[in-house]
Amino acid sequence: MSERDDSLHWLVRPGTIRKLWWAFAAVLALTVLAQVVVYVKGYFGIDDWFGFGAFYGFISCLTMVLVAKLLGLVLKRPQDYYAD
Repeated sequence: MSERDDSLHWLVRPGTIRKLWWAFAAVLALTVLAQVVVYVKGYFGIDDWFGFGAFYGFISCLTMVLVAKLLGLVLKRPQDYYAD
């Protein structure tokens, strides 16, 4: 590790960020794979499919981000909006 990396907080070091991404991906994969062992009772027919929760969560998050971006375009004001 270089001297420059030592001065950074441990959460912003590139090596730590890479390890955290791998750890989060492993936790998410284990959560989906847990459905092999744990029975999930579906109420609407489609929600008992394997990995439906992960897929639904991803699509929901993607939709929220896109709606927020569109809302930002609609509500955006010019930089000198409050100027006299």
